[in-house]
Amino acid sequence: MPGTVTMYSTTWCGYCQRLKKQMDREGIAYTEINIEQDPASAAFVEKANGGNQTVPTVQVVPSNGGAEVVMTNPSLAQVKQALSA
Repeated sequence: MPGTVTMYSTTWCGYCQRLKKQMDREGIAYTEINIEQDPASAAFVEKANGGNQTVPTVQVVPSNGGAEVVMTNPSLAQVKQALSA
């Protein structure tokens, strides 16, 4: 079973759009949550980013049961590495 990827984003975020296209091209499945429509997710993003609503914030849970990784504006390579960790 592959790991899980959750992307916290906004509709207007160019970095979010770029990372989504890259993950789509690589066949990496992800769940996208718009923090402007989900206050609990906005609070999670703020906690992960020192009080800032910085997107994309990506949460990865590796398939091997490894530790969850939360990254701010990661590269595609970083997402792939976290999935295989």
